Formats: sequence, C-alpha cells, structure tokens
Amino acid sequence: MEKKGIKGRNGFLKGAAWIAIGGFIAKLIGAVYRIPLTNLIGGHGLGLYQLVYPVYCLLLTVSATGIPSSIAKLTAERTAKGENGLPVFKTAMRLFLLIGVFGTLLMALCAPILAKAQGSEEVLGGYYALAPSVVLVSAISVFRGWFQGRNQMHPTAFSEITEQAVKVGFGLLFAYLYRSNIQKAVVFLLLSVSISELFALFLMLFFYKKTPKSSKDGGRCAFKTVLRLSIPVTLNAILLPISSLLDSVLVPKLLSAYAQDPISLYGLFAGGATTIINLPVSICYGIAAASIPAVSAAVALQNKQSASQSKTNTTLRKTTPSVRKKIGFSLLVTLLVATPCAVGLYLFAEPAVTLIFRSLSATETQTLIALVRAFSVSAVTLSCVQTLSACLTAQGKPLYGAFSMLVGLVLKTVIYLRLLQSAEISVYGMAIATNLCYLVAFFLDLLYNLWVSKRKKPNKKEKDL
Repeated sequence: MEKKGIKGRNGFLKGAAWIAIGGFIAKLIGAVYRIPLTNLIGGHGLGLYQLVYPVYCLLLTVSATGIPSSIAKLTAERTAKGENGLPVFKTAMRLFLLIGVFGTLLMALCAPILAKAQGSEEVLGGYYALAPSVVLVSAISVFRGWFQGRNQMHPTAFSEITEQAVKVGFGLLFAYLYRSNIQKAVVFLLLSVSISELFALFLMLFFYKKTPKSSKDGGRCAFKTVLRLSIPVTLNAILLPISSLLDSVLVPKLLSAYAQDPISLYGLFAGGATTIINLPVSICYGIAAASIPAVSAAVALQNKQSASQSKTNTTLRKTTPSVRKKIGFSLLVTLLVATPCAVGLYLFAEPAVTLIFRSLSATETQTLIALVRAFSVSAVTLSCVQTLSACLTAQGKPLYGAFSMLVGLVLKTVIYLRLLQSAEISVYGMAIATNLCYLVAFFLDLLYNLWVSKRKKPNKKEKDL
C-alpha cells in the first residue's frame, strides 16, 4: 500500500510539473514575443491589437474556461471506478462544439457594432480573423480535460507551447511583411492566433489517436451532467475579469482626486505588480490541474466503497482521510512552490522591475517596486486559492469556490473604496485590499474543503455524476 501511495504522489508531481513547465515556457515565449512585435507595429498597432482581446477573453471564459477541470473530474471519477470515460469526452465535445460555434458566430456578428462602439473601425477585420479561435479553443479544452482526467498532462503542456510557438512564428512573419500597413498587420496578427489554435487542435487529435481506448461500455453521459459542473466553474473563473473591469472604472476615478496621472498609477498596479505576482501563480496552476484527477479518483473510490459495504462507521473513517490527504498534499506542494517565489519577489523586487519594465521613469519604478513588495504575499494566497478551488471542483462543489472568491472580491472593493480616498495610502490601498481578498478566499476555501471531505455519504447529485 505504501508503494502505491509513493507512486501516486510521484504521478501527481509529474503531472503538475508537466503543466507548470508547459505553462512557464508558453508564457516566456509570449513575453519575449512582445519585444520585436512592439518594434514592428509600434504603440498604435499594439493598441489596436489589444482592443479586440477583452471581448475575445470574455467569450473564451464562457465557452472554454470551465471545460478542462469539469471534464477532468468526470473522467477521473469513471476511471477510478473502472468505468469507461470515453462517453464523457464524446458528450462534452458535442456540447462545447455547439457552444464554441455560437461564440464564434456571436463575435463575428457583433464585430461591426463593437468596432464602431470602440471608435476604431480599423479593428473590424481583426474580430473576423480572431472569431474562429473561439470554437477551436472549446474543442482543445475538451481534449485537455479528458487527458487530465486520465492523469496525462503532457498533451496539455505540448499544446500550450505549440499555441505560443505558432502564434509567435506567424505573428512576427505577418508583422514584418505588413509593417508598412499597421491595420493589415494587426488583422493578420489576430489571424495568427486562430492559426495557432488550429495547430494545437491537430496536435491534440494526434495524441487522442495514439491513446488506447477502452472497449468497455461506460454508459451514457448526459449534457446536464457536464453543464452542472461546468457552469459553476465558469462562474468562478469569470468573477476576476468582472472585478478587474469594475476596478478599471472605479480606481482611476478615486485616484484622480489627488493624483496627477491616475491612469498610470492604476496601470502600475494592474499591468505591473499584478503581472509579476501572477508568474508564480501560473506555475502553481499545474498543481491545481493535477489535483482534480487525484482528488476526484479518491472521492469516487470512497463513494463506491461506502455504497458497497455495510460496515459504515469503521470503514468510512478509514477511507475518508485519503481524500483529505490528497487535498493536504496538493496544498503542501503549492505552499512549497509559492512561498519561496513570494519571498524572492519581495527580496528581488527591484532587479525584477528594472529588468522587465525598463521604460518606466524613476518615480514609477520606485512605486512599482513598493507595490510588488506589498503585493508579494498574494503570490502564496492566490496560488493556494487556485489549488483549493480545484479540490472543491474535484469533490463536486465548485460553487463553494465561486462563493469564496465572490466574498473576497466584495470585501476588496469595499476596502479600496475607503483606502484610495487617502492620498498618503494612494494606489497601495489596492495591494492591501487585494491581499485581504485572497486571504479571505483562502481561509473560506480551506474550511469548505475540510467540511466537504468530512461528509460520509454522497448525495443524489454526486451519485448521478
């Protein structure tokens, strides 16, 4: 039994490492990409490029964000019980292809209205060029969720790297070819995103065809089963973008009461400090992704055993801790990765800021350094929230994670509405408020995980899953 446990932990760490490394390489490629791209298309070109992205990201959140974790949970549960997980994949693919097609059509149909509302009809072609990627990402996300549920993390890692590498290759080629026509260059840059997703989809199909599938009939999987889990996960994911949108309206207005350039101050926090703090959080995403199949399998085995055995109390006390051990191990690994990163950000904030943001003035640089130091604790708490939220999803309770984040975000807004009125605190109030937001969400998620994992019998909905 001990040997099996070691193997399980090794498998968990290997899966987490695959996704963490893949995500890190993809983000590194994306960061390096911005340097030559800026030189080729300039600030105006980048501005046009970024105008299209908020709508695209919102549609992706709705059509794709909740897919990998929900499909991973359902697949891992079936696999743990010795059942065929392929019906989950087929149902999810049909469902999310329909949703993805709707998202693509919606983006294309709304493109003229959006371009006109933004006062820049130059980006109209960009919306059309980017629209196909919505349905492509939906399909890719189903593949990723299915592979992750089978504890195969390398397809996700390779697909993320492929996306970035193809986007950078085609993007720089188009930017160079059309550098004399910025509008055309931006359209083709956005087309390179759709091309990159197509390549990633082909790669996923390749991995899928190479994966042996069980011939055993796993029983049907209803649309409502997938949606019941995906909708709360999507709700959780969409809270942060909505909060950021609200912040972008409120914070500059509050800062404008005493600051000469409130937009720059807000940009230092949202575009500078947040970007740096999210680096270790993105690395820890691999741990969250690996937690879902590990915890889901433990829950499925526990529920199966509790349903088949009549020795309720003694047996259940022996099986219940296995779920908590999985959660505890996931949280421990997250802390071991995120804590040194947070300490490093605090100690080396100055060289990190001066290296990444070279164009800032001396005053802006000092402000950003102070923000990173004040905000560094969130590298730990947000990473832990990410992992614990994934564990709640694995236990069939993603709404609990969404509620925790909602409480934290409401608290954050209330606090910074008060703090930002003080010129002495200024933008640092955002760092304080956001730190408290993630701290509250962390403790709520931890309590929910302890409570949910203590339950002794699955409810009707969990049995249906």
